[in-house]
Amino acid sequence: MRIEVLNTGTELLLGNTLNTHGGWFGRQLFTMGLRVARQATVPDGDAIREAFEEMVVRADAIIVTGGLGPTSDDLTREIVAETLGLELHQDEQALRTLSDFFAIRNMPMVEVNLRQAQVPVGADVLPNPNGTAPGLYLPPRINSRSSCAVFLLPGPPRELYPMFHEEVAPRLRALSGVEDIPGVCELKFTGIGESDFHHGIDDELAAMPGFEYGYCARMGEVDLRLIGNDEQIAAARSLVLKKFSEYLISADGSSHEATVIRLLREKELKLATAESCTGGLIAHRLTNVPGASEAFTHGWVTYANEAKIGQIHVPAETIATHGAVSEETARAMAEGALKESNADLAISVTGIAGPTGGTEDKPAGTAWLALASKDGETIARKIYHPRNREDFKDSASQSALDMIRRRLVSGG
Repeated sequence: MRIEVLNTGTELLLGNTLNTHGGWFGRQLFTMGLRVARQATVPDGDAIREAFEEMVVRADAIIVTGGLGPTSDDLTREIVAETLGLELHQDEQALRTLSDFFAIRNMPMVEVNLRQAQVPVGADVLPNPNGTAPGLYLPPRINSRSSCAVFLLPGPPRELYPMFHEEVAPRLRALSGVEDIPGVCELKFTGIGESDFHHGIDDELAAMPGFEYGYCARMGEVDLRLIGNDEQIAAARSLVLKKFSEYLISADGSSHEATVIRLLREKELKLATAESCTGGLIAHRLTNVPGASEAFTHGWVTYANEAKIGQIHVPAETIATHGAVSEETARAMAEGALKESNADLAISVTGIAGPTGGTEDKPAGTAWLALASKDGETIARKIYHPRNREDFKDSASQSALDMIRRRLVSGG
């Protein structure tokens, strides 16, 4: 079934409002065994007509969002009705619901709101308990242009999402007749690029009939998506992990930080952090995970040298001799945090985020990380990520989490 999404609203193209509908629809439809074939975002006005006329002769179902309000720029209802050759009439049930909405809130209903009770002849009104604009369903039988089903939904997520689950999803299931819903497995990797997978396993995955796979590269991470039946996914997963298990973050879509917290909890270990150039980002990521309090104890942001010396007792002579960005300082930071927190593990990072502050020996983008533990030697690693400040911090935090994960997985 070919499903297309048409998002309307000038604010979406000006950047004032983030359009989250595309990703949300994709996730919801996939769980039903369906896909978004194409989506478009257009401003209010005639652009809606142009996009809709193109879609209606190509798609089996169209989901249109926005433009159902009472103001002059809310034109979706009128444009769709005109394009399909349908007259609008005032729906009594929609009018009563609208009147009740304002009456319950002790608010006057101005005349312009009556537009929201206008319904194309033959359309179903989709109740909206969370707002004033009802949704509309135009079944294929009333479409004079094609056999396409059309759903008109309000734009705000708080109204759209409940309406989709209650009214749209059941109709799409009936229209599509899909019974066999493919499974999906998302494997997350770090320390490896898309090209490594391409050269390592692409040919073998492509040889599996009826199987689908794809990649999504993120900052310091590659997601591998496997889609098929249970047997296909199991075979593909085994093939991938046989070659790349050392780089695996998770096999269930869990984030890097969630994996670290899970491993710490499973092993009943506590972690502390001492951060300079990342400004607390590692601690922030870890504490975003529910249950982090069972595994995370302390987080120091020792940005200034005085903080390194005073808070986690990095020797002043270490910084004077080797510099704040050095293996020796990173080791001292991790060991100081370990001692002060009484945790089982402590990770540290110190670096030069740039764009200024670098030298020939230590250019911007250089960082040192160290991991200290109660039952083992402190290990240190130098990284180089010449990016903008924000991306550098993201990359450094990803490298730090990877050091912790590898230590927890290997046990040494």
